[in-house]
Formats: sequence, C-alpha cells, structure tokens
Amino acid sequence: MQLIGMLDSPFVRRVAVTLIAAKVPFEHRPISLFRHIDAFARINPLLKAPTLVADDGTVLMDSSVILDYLAAAFPRIAGLTPSEPHARLRALRLTALALTVMEKAVQRHYERALRPPERRHDPWVERVMGQLMAGLAALDAEAPQNGWVDGELGTADISVVCAFTFTRLILADLVEIGPYPNLAEFCARAEALPAFLAAPAEDGVTAPFAIAD
Repeated sequence: MQLIGMLDSPFVRRVAVTLIAAKVPFEHRPISLFRHIDAFARINPLLKAPTLVADDGTVLMDSSVILDYLAAAFPRIAGLTPSEPHARLRALRLTALALTVMEKAVQRHYERALRPPERRHDPWVERVMGQLMAGLAALDAEAPQNGWVDGELGTADISVVCAFTFTRLILADLVEIGPYPNLAEFCARAEALPAFLAAPAEDGVTAPFAIAD
C-alpha cells in the first residue's frame, strides 16, 4: 500500500499520521504535484494528493475517502473514531471544522502563490480569509483543553493538528496564533507525539511505515 504526496500538505499528513498512529504498514512516496507532475500523473492523472494505491492496485484519492476505506480494512484505524453516537458527533464536528480550515488555507495560499496579482479578486480573498478565521475560532473554542477528543488520540485530533500546523506555517504572515491559545496548546501537545514527529509537515520528508510498539 502506497501513500503518494508531500507531508507539507495537511491532507497527505492527515492520512500519514493516522496510518502511523494505528501502526498500519505503508510506503510513503513524497511526490510533488508541482515539481514531479509527470511522475504523479502516471499514478493518478487527476493530480490530487493524497493518493493511495491499495494493495490490489486500486487508486483512491481524497483524504476522507482514503480514511473511510482504511477504517473498513483495518480495525485499528476504525477505532480512531468513536462509535458512540454523541462522541462520534463531536469528533465529526471537529473533523469537519479542520477540513474546512485546511481547504481555506490552501485556497488562500494558492491565491497568492499561483494567481497573478492583477487577476486576484479581493472580495473572494476576503471571503476565504473570513471562513478561515471563523474555522480557527471554532476549533479554538471546541478543542479539548486537556487530553484528546475521545480520551485517546484519534482521527479528529489528527485532523485538527494538521489543519492548524499547515495554516500556521504557510500563512504565518497573515494569521496570528495569539487569538487561538487553546488551539495552539492542543496542537503543541500533539506535535510532540511520536506519530507526528515521524511525519513532520515538511516538503520531501518520507514518513516511516509505522511506529514500533
């Protein structure tokens, strides 16, 4: 099983850290969507990261679709999302907030990195930034002040951390972390864990296939 994509993508990192935390073996191939377009297109011509190549060769994309498959294939990954309805609702709520923050942070980054200044639409940029800040404020209010969402580290926690770390790194000049002290402390606790240390949010780093018991 191969995970394709760079760990500086919050979506790729979300899958990698989940696999490592669950101790599920995989091969990580840090292929860039921009620098290695031909190599990526040979695996997935849609050029979407993360891409997962399953053991039978089936190619999946989108981090949520990939994690849904992995939860069905590996009970340890399924166990990273609570099954009790109320706890599951909370975990899914935080996951949805985190995914929205990832999406808006990526949009804002691409807007200035790829679009010529004369073609930028300021109302759209303001809208994206408003959504991003609203998502961060919600995560700050709802992230656990101690421990994790459901007692032990789970997919929701991993998603929140990947979203915040990406935003903090890629939009450091636009997003201050001061207004989000609870979120920052929550993510600092998580980033010190072996699964996160093994898959840092860095371009070109290869994640190990698992963390030993």
